[in-house]
Amino acid sequence: MQFPQSLNRTQLPLFEAFLAPTATPLLNEGRESPWQDESEAFSEMSLRGAAGHCLTLLAPILRELSQSDDERWMTLIAPPTSLTQAWLRDAGLNRERILLLHPRGEQSALELAQEALKLGRSHTVVSWLHPLERSARQQLELAARQGKAQSLNISLG
Repeated sequence: MQFPQSLNRTQLPLFEAFLAPTATPLLNEGRESPWQDESEAFSEMSLRGAAGHCLTLLAPILRELSQSDDERWMTLIAPPTSLTQAWLRDAGLNRERILLLHPRGEQSALELAQEALKLGRSHTVVSWLHPLERSARQQLELAARQGKAQSLNISLG
């Protein structure tokens, strides 16, 4: 059975945070980009399933972030091995605006993410930290606020 749908009805977006401020005036009226909202300094996404399927779901989000109007970098901290340069290219990401960083020596991925956030040279720092304790979330949020950046942690399971 099919239900008729009105063509005049607006569908709410699935990922409101990634829309341009003028795309949906009712949702964004009276405020700037969600990335600039201080209460949105830290976000977390949990993906379960095969690595290929998880990357397929993640691709549009990373693509949108890599094509941001912000002149700063999108930084990927310790991404999974399946996230290669070839995958970035095939997914349509702007590789000229992406930094891929891996911790060295005694430095942890959490410490590297905090440092990248605090420096403020990245509009978004995407990390793959699992499990992420509450104190680590708070540290990432504080570092993001200091660097006027967005922290996005992705938990793959």
